[in-house]
Amino acid sequence: MPESPLDKHRYFLKDSIRLTIDFSQTDQSRGVAPPPVEQPYSADAERIDLPQVDQWQGVPRVDLEDAIRHRESRRAFSRRALTLEELSFLLWATQGVREVLENGSALRTVPSAGARHALETHLCPLNVSGLEPGFYRYLPLEHQLLFEFQEPQAPRKLTEATLGQSFVARAAVVFCWTAIPYRMEWRYGLAAHKVILLDAGHVCQNLYLACEAISAGTCAVAAYHQDLMDRLLRVNGRDEFTIYLAPVGGV
Repeated sequence: MPESPLDKHRYFLKDSIRLTIDFSQTDQSRGVAPPPVEQPYSADAERIDLPQVDQWQGVPRVDLEDAIRHRESRRAFSRRALTLEELSFLLWATQGVREVLENGSALRTVPSAGARHALETHLCPLNVSGLEPGFYRYLPLEHQLLFEFQEPQAPRKLTEATLGQSFVARAAVVFCWTAIPYRMEWRYGLAAHKVILLDAGHVCQNLYLACEAISAGTCAVAAYHQDLMDRLLRVNGRDEFTIYLAPVGGV
């Protein structure tokens, strides 16, 4: 049976000290064109424009020192709905694109090894003003939401997939990050599987800090059933698979 991306992760993290990566054998070194910065989508897919950076009237400024001091994992959320403006801010803070480079990389609001950014942001809004419940994907290049599908009993299925952590389903929106390993493998080969995990941490920390600006809270979730989450997001678990989650709600 072919080795799965998760098997590659385990192999690299276990043997990284002894392993020597031959970067001359990567697809980038071979002259292969880089994979796209974001997953392609159908031209007739339903897309929702998000408020642009210069349109955020309801997102207050927050002192960075205060945000760092008060950042903590929060599992109790109020019933306050998040606004589309607040969601726009959180998405920009975690995966916003500042510049697309000629080599197929992108400069974003978070660091990434080689500016490769192997993550995709899937969202399950449960209480966001003006946004129907369902599953969406963030399009960072367009700063839009791409409607993916509606899922019956999504809160129950999220709870089940996160091993009974019911607070996830009480959030206003659940951020679900997936990894597309080839985006990073194209440049780094097997070494990609270490830095993808580091990148996920950078993204989630930005979410924690951004939540402090809008009187919201989040809690990073790494305990989930891999197959259930992948199936819930409708990703195949090999070329793209769930890597991290974070429910967000008012506090």
